[in-house]
Amino acid sequence: MKKVVTGLAIVFIIFSLSAAVAAATATPGSEGDPVVTKSYVDTQIAQLKSSGGTASSVYQPVQLTAGQKMIGNEGTEIIVRSGETTAIDNGANGVSDVTGAMDLMTGQGVPLNHLLLIPRSDGRGIQANTEVWVMVRGSYTLK
Repeated sequence: MKKVVTGLAIVFIIFSLSAAVAAATATPGSEGDPVVTKSYVDTQIAQLKSSGGTASSVYQPVQLTAGQKMIGNEGTEIIVRSGETTAIDNGANGVSDVTGAMDLMTGQGVPLNHLLLIPRSDGRGIQANTEVWVMVRGSYTLK
């Protein structure tokens, strides 16, 4: 019995030491040390801003005039806030209306405040029928 207790104590000590060594050598914020400090998060956000990443991570208001088209690139999100718009598909697949759980094909009206997702850079987007305000996150082209 004394040998079993001694063996378990040795295993416990070895396990504890290896965990301490792993924690001491892990990079903050990595899989080995997932707890991060506020200063680490602030540094990461500052690096994102300095690299120009804010345009794709924040919704931007954009005004379109009647007849103007907004063609989104892959991953672009569009929310129509005011005005009347119709979808522009790629000839085979529609614009993903995430809120309505459907695809909108060319000519179909886009409901206000619905989240639209452009899955690929293949010509999909929206066309303004009147003056329109949208919120956009991601890259796009106005035509």
